[in-house]
Amino acid sequence: MKKNEVEQAVTFELPKIDIKFLNVEIIGDSPLIVHKWSEKAKKEMLDKQMKKASAGKTAKDPEMDFYESMYWLNEELPEEPKKADYEKVLKSGKARFGFPAVAFKACAIDAAYQQGAIAKKTTARGAFHLMDELVEIKGDPVMREDMVQIGGMSKVADIRYRGSFPKWRATLNIRYNAGAISPEQILNMLNIGGFSNGVGEWRPSKDGSFGTFHVATANE
Repeated sequence: MKKNEVEQAVTFELPKIDIKFLNVEIIGDSPLIVHKWSEKAKKEMLDKQMKKASAGKTAKDPEMDFYESMYWLNEELPEEPKKADYEKVLKSGKARFGFPAVAFKACAIDAAYQQGAIAKKTTARGAFHLMDELVEIKGDPVMREDMVQIGGMSKVADIRYRGSFPKWRATLNIRYNAGAISPEQILNMLNIGGFSNGVGEWRPSKDGSFGTFHVATANE
């Protein structure tokens, strides 16, 4: 650039995205069954993929399987909780539980697309987001004992112990682009998804009947 030339800055004015927030209360219509991958199960999977020698199967502990199947929100729990740690929190009456927020969003978008309420899934995915990684589930968990079949062609029977919330509700904290989607559309998508797809294990979209919900009415 020559000495007598003046560098000119070019500025652009970007249209502002109209970001708004919405809190949606949902109420469970059927029990929510949770099944978080335990640290033990993840380690066994990783060891197998790394071709490490197996130490063999350990004795099944129904209560520990139940505790580890749930998403605990209590910060006082250590990084690798033992049974006594879980029991201490439960006895305190301050136990808090969550569930992956992404499940509620996927449930709403998939069902709305299947029912023709939206034209494209990708458009809806970018129009709103749940602000929490885990949505807090309000309710008291109980232990379920279920017979399941695992494996490929040669299925093996197994007993699974998982947490279930017979009565539950939750608040979804949503951030959305008001220029792309309306609150009414979001509520409609969640209502359709709660009825048609549900969340958790054995939900309607997986040939079950659990994990269904609806958007709370003003009276509720």
